[in-house]
Amino acid sequence: MTVSTEQVVETLKDFLEESQVSINQTVRELHGKDESYHKISLPDIVVFPKTAEEVSKIMNVANNLKVAVVPFGRGSSLEGHVIPYEKGITIDFSLMDKILEVRANDLLVKVQPGVTRTQLNKELKKYGLFFSVDPGADATLGGMAATNASGTTTVKYGVMRDQVRDLEVVLADGTIIHTGNLAAKSASGFHLNGLFVGSEGTLGCFTELTLKVYGIPEFTTAARAVFPTVKNAVEAVTSILQAGIPIARVELVDESSIRQVNRFSETAYAEKPTLFLEFDGNEAGLKQDVEFTQEIMEDHGCMEIQFETDNTARTKLWDARHNLAYAYIHGNVGKKMMVTDVCVPISELADAVIYARTELDSIGLIGGVLGHVGDGNFHALLMIDMNNPEEVAKADEFNEKIVQYALERDGTCTGEHGVGIGKQKYQAAEHGAALQVMEKIKVALDPNNILNPNKIVKIESLGE
Repeated sequence: MTVSTEQVVETLKDFLEESQVSINQTVRELHGKDESYHKISLPDIVVFPKTAEEVSKIMNVANNLKVAVVPFGRGSSLEGHVIPYEKGITIDFSLMDKILEVRANDLLVKVQPGVTRTQLNKELKKYGLFFSVDPGADATLGGMAATNASGTTTVKYGVMRDQVRDLEVVLADGTIIHTGNLAAKSASGFHLNGLFVGSEGTLGCFTELTLKVYGIPEFTTAARAVFPTVKNAVEAVTSILQAGIPIARVELVDESSIRQVNRFSETAYAEKPTLFLEFDGNEAGLKQDVEFTQEIMEDHGCMEIQFETDNTARTKLWDARHNLAYAYIHGNVGKKMMVTDVCVPISELADAVIYARTELDSIGLIGGVLGHVGDGNFHALLMIDMNNPEEVAKADEFNEKIVQYALERDGTCTGEHGVGIGKQKYQAAEHGAALQVMEKIKVALDPNNILNPNKIVKIESLGE
């Protein structure tokens, strides 16, 4: 910071209330980390705006004083996105948590960035609607747009970028813009929604989002299917997709992870590669889809299949997948979780998962492999003693190997967690000359490099 913290605080208090500006140590510590294993770094100041106009003024001050700014939702990111390594100001959007408008007839909703997906779905239920993206954590919608989040429902409904109709964005100099409109399609101008979604706070701060929503399906069925090998399971999914069955969720959990689930949840599932599936739609059509799916899975060696239509039973079945991270954490007290994240073409997925599992076994660390196999995205969970340099080095080497494996097959280093600080080193290998285009966009929109500096792309540091 080129000016003193005290000077910045006094300038901010010209238009923010005392309670909206904090230099409290505990508050700063809460904003100096996320859910990842990356090194903690505290901001100098945390601010809590209530309006887009206040965000605009904050950005104007920061830009004039050349102070770094990091937008912050709930801190549930997994690659160090919100960690302020250049110190400066963290903008916490928790006070901007209003659902501004539900346009039920347009299947749209307008929200502030601090609204969480659970909060939104609770409100939408009154209208017979729901928001589709489910990254697991109860993240804020602003944060989910910033990282282009996805999750278990992507195979049917798409990623966060597919749901964004319009964004209100505050740029580095305080200018407020809109990136879209309410129309279902447009051939006018550059696709700014696509540019800003996934930009991880490096191009602007989101202060309002207009999102697509969907009617709650009439009927839902969940299933758990056990296979002798990962290859059998993934090939079954490929056949289901090729058959055009509109599956809503399909998740793979390997045998090591099922073992961990059984210990944590006191279940007795077969400790074999397992698919967790969900189908939704009208009851008559769904019955045919389920029957066809069952035939396909049996053709691929399915050993056991269990269907559930009751809501309580479906929830219990899916708890095994949703609580997997907690199962590992509670079962390995004192260790920190590293979550890897790559995505490959569907045809490459089975071999990629087998490769990851083999490499994980070879390094002797506790962990499992799971994935959103309907879209080629998979993760490895590793439990690491962060005070043990050998374990940390093994985990980093493992991560590097599966990223390189994905890139060599024309995949990506991150399917849904984003780049942040953890995946930055792979950007040149993945994007080639296109990375220079990204750098030029960053410089054009943020010439002083104040917005979440040195995340995704690296340009000149502040003050240089």
